[in-house]
Amino acid sequence: MAAKDEPVVIKKYANRRLYNTGTSTYVTLEDLAEMVKKGEEFTVQDAKTGEDITHPVLTQIIFELENKDGQNMLPVSFLRQLIAFYGDQMQAVVPSFLEQSMIAFSKEQERFRAQMKASLAQSPIDVMKSPMKALEEQTRRNIEMFQNAMRMFTPFPQAGGAADAPQGEEKGEANKDEAEKAGDLQELKEQIAAMQRKLDTMS
Repeated sequence: MAAKDEPVVIKKYANRRLYNTGTSTYVTLEDLAEMVKKGEEFTVQDAKTGEDITHPVLTQIIFELENKDGQNMLPVSFLRQLIAFYGDQMQAVVPSFLEQSMIAFSKEQERFRAQMKASLAQSPIDVMKSPMKALEEQTRRNIEMFQNAMRMFTPFPQAGGAADAPQGEEKGEANKDEAEKAGDLQELKEQIAAMQRKLDTMS
């Protein structure tokens, strides 16, 4: 049994069954998803080796949710960008950036819900206006966050002279990779600009 302030240990057996040591019951991936939504902390361990396998299990939960009709949250453009960062020089900073971005988004979500709750005490006309204003402001903040992200992930300028520059085919491949990354970055910037224009029409 886990201590009060410690994460619950979920053991995964060879037959893929998951056992919640806190409740002494077998659980499913859907049960773990509900625990996450409720803010319940847990770790998943291999029942045989004791290895921490929380990361792959959480990834599996996302995979299962993304395959349910009407629950897709990860745009194809985002998935392509994420895949492109694997093995890239920026890979090391991506996890930290995504974590901080989600923390910021969660805070905005809480603030938006608080404004929605406060609007219920207003007149019917204000009730209609206030949520839209709050949603508009939140969207603007998210756009700013995405724009800052694009600036953060803009490839660093290459320093050095001819001795540092790749030659022949290597130089051609490097230029090709840079061009592809620049194209992906431009595409995301255009999407953000389109979101901004839609937002302006709502104002």
